[in-house]
Amino acid sequence: MKRNSRPPATTTFPDHVVVVPHNTLAAAISTGGSENVEADRIARAETALDQLAANFPEWMHAECDRLAKLRVAARMNSLTDTTRRDLFRSAHDLRGQAATLGFPIAAEAADSLCRLLEHSPEPNRIPMALIDQHVDGIRAIARENVDGRSSIVARALCDRLRQVTDAFLIDLNAHRPDYLDGLIGPTLVPSKTPEAS
Repeated sequence: MKRNSRPPATTTFPDHVVVVPHNTLAAAISTGGSENVEADRIARAETALDQLAANFPEWMHAECDRLAKLRVAARMNSLTDTTRRDLFRSAHDLRGQAATLGFPIAAEAADSLCRLLEHSPEPNRIPMALIDQHVDGIRAIARENVDGRSSIVARALCDRLRQVTDAFLIDLNAHRPDYLDGLIGPTLVPSKTPEAS
């Protein structure tokens, strides 16, 4: 590879120097062909995604079923480090996949459950009723095919789950003020949509 012989651009300030090297990567990038080839690739990818989209609700329901089974296991065996970890992984998967599968509001409820499980220093102090409310809420959103942000009931449910979870976490972590500073922050997705503003 040929090295660039031009020196980088530098700007000197009283307390620091900014060095900006020349961008030589543009010459190394191949566009892969004509615009028609790229448009064809994009069209094929979109067609494949459309074909997969028919399976999204089924996949979402399978993820919800897995979460519900882990909740039952946690109830039967109490909320130990292991059952909490398993519930967290399932909720984490839902948080990451729900929006892609067409259920963005379910992703918010799963985010709240993740926060509850992750930031509670003692798993046995987490009220099972609060876990139930999260799991049942996620399942209801999936069952009712709430796929946008327009459902007033789903929106209210997610907001309330987040409020109750934050209040519980603040109380449970009151003895750790330094931890609380980073704990209570903005939600995964703002509670008000641009249309509602």
